[in-house]
Amino acid sequence: MDQSLIRNFCIIAHIDHGKSTLADRLLELTGALRREEMREQTMDSMELERERGITIKAKAVRLTYKASDGREYRLNLIDTPGHVDFSYEVSRTLVACEGAILVIDATQGIQAQTLANVYMAMEHNLEIIPVLNKIDLPSAEPERILEEIKNVFGYKQGEVLLISAKTGQGVPQLLEEIVNRIPPPRGDATQPLRALIFDSRYDAYKGVIAYLRVVDGKIAKGDRLLLMGQGTEMEVLEVGCFAPDPLPTAELAAGDVGYVATGLKSVAECRVGDTVTSAVAGASEPLIGYHQPKPMVYAGIYPTAPEDFLELREAIEKLSLNDASLSYEQESSPVLGNGFRCGLLGLLHLDIVRERLEREFGLALVVTTPGVSFAITKTNGQKVTVTNPGQFPDPSQIVKIEEPWIKISVITPSSFIGSLMELFREYEGIYKTTEYLEQENKWGELGQRVRMEYEMPLRSMLTTFYDQLKSRSRGYASLDYEVIGYREARLVKLDVLVNSVSVDAFSRIVPPDKAHDIGKVMVEKLREVIPRQLFKVPIQAAIGGKVVARADIAAKRKDVLAKCYGGDITRKRKLLEKQRDGKKKMKTIGRVDVPKEAFLDIMKLG
Repeated sequence: MDQSLIRNFCIIAHIDHGKSTLADRLLELTGALRREEMREQTMDSMELERERGITIKAKAVRLTYKASDGREYRLNLIDTPGHVDFSYEVSRTLVACEGAILVIDATQGIQAQTLANVYMAMEHNLEIIPVLNKIDLPSAEPERILEEIKNVFGYKQGEVLLISAKTGQGVPQLLEEIVNRIPPPRGDATQPLRALIFDSRYDAYKGVIAYLRVVDGKIAKGDRLLLMGQGTEMEVLEVGCFAPDPLPTAELAAGDVGYVATGLKSVAECRVGDTVTSAVAGASEPLIGYHQPKPMVYAGIYPTAPEDFLELREAIEKLSLNDASLSYEQESSPVLGNGFRCGLLGLLHLDIVRERLEREFGLALVVTTPGVSFAITKTNGQKVTVTNPGQFPDPSQIVKIEEPWIKISVITPSSFIGSLMELFREYEGIYKTTEYLEQENKWGELGQRVRMEYEMPLRSMLTTFYDQLKSRSRGYASLDYEVIGYREARLVKLDVLVNSVSVDAFSRIVPPDKAHDIGKVMVEKLREVIPRQLFKVPIQAAIGGKVVARADIAAKRKDVLAKCYGGDITRKRKLLEKQRDGKKKMKTIGRVDVPKEAFLDIMKLG
């Protein structure tokens, strides 16, 4: 097809602003699917995505649209996730497009992730079409939100389209704007092949399926290709596009978005962001790719039954083939046995990985308290990166500890400023700026909406911070964050001992002044959830050899004197001494099994 008739674009928005619903309407109006084939969230193929109503993986689809000028256009649409944990997916998608549809909810207005996505799209010089969605709802406030868009982004009222993705109102006009406002791709089909891999997944029969944006040249079945970054050669088993299901085609030419089946057996051999060219007479310069995703959060994942470890290893290997941002390495715990230390992009990513492992592979898992990576300088000058509290060096060997900090952007109605400032103070936040998004307060009882910026340790955000943010703002506040580097910190390792045995899964890295309070809460919670034994079980929180908090689980009592009716006191004393000796022996050899619920409860603690 003539490149002037191709449009590559994506849909970006804050979570739950209607991206997937808009994609459904575009599929329907362009005839990609008949009405009887449609379902809600058509492009969200994963069961978990449909159940939670969120997009986890970016999805591509080819649409054919006959515009008002009588010409037939090819629209390559990529639907992106909206949650901050999956912004890596969005950044990869933007490189493959020339334009973006920015969806803003007419009932909620601009949110934190809306701003983040717009700035990301501007960095890639994309043409942005702002769209105000959900205008059919009774609670919609289009006038107020249009004023907000004008103040924040500078788009005038005539440049913003008013639509309802659910009813289809305004969507035909949006299709015309896509054709008119988004530029066609720039590339040359006669030049040596250059294509950018923006995603990949694994297929048991065809090997790695690479999702490509072809910039120059052509790809056809049987071609020999070279991955310029990896140096890997491969033969194309199949080439095709998404319509919306995979559809084999004769070739992919410059400007097209589609897939190739490579036959490779590992996604690691076909890295996202690599440039594909011809093995013979290929291009000399690769395209600008992506940075490798850096894990932000680390957590241990263990099987509940130790004999399931091999199944867990196989499951994580298969899952990592479809999730390039998941990293893992094997580790061992004295209490939990063998498992894996996983690096993830955020808490939602951790939750999704855990649930997919349990659902898709039928595993029962224990997940340890999430943490971050620390850069530690030792007394001998050696610098080490520690992701597991269990590997923390002895305090006497540490000269300096550095931890990752983040810049947080929160958008909230002004009436909640006080309670949110108090929340940030509790979680070690440092105030930066406050910016009012509306010039005057004409609408709504909640007052003006403001954008607050803070800096805080990433460690502080990993427990109940997000829940507290939503609770204190009655659900109106939205959050975005980015890592800004490492800073020196005063931290200690807080261990939890159950019956004098350290359970490294409960270990935390905390500020010294908070160690007692955190330790007290943890031991009290464990006393509630660990079952009583036939002997007394002490639960202690300790920093090195110093115990900072303790709680005891009382022993189960058996009345050994029940069979004694009167008689000599020496008989009763003998029975009680025998019971005491038995409990003492049991305490030395007894093993306390920590239930799975205890790990989940500790994860939820602030």
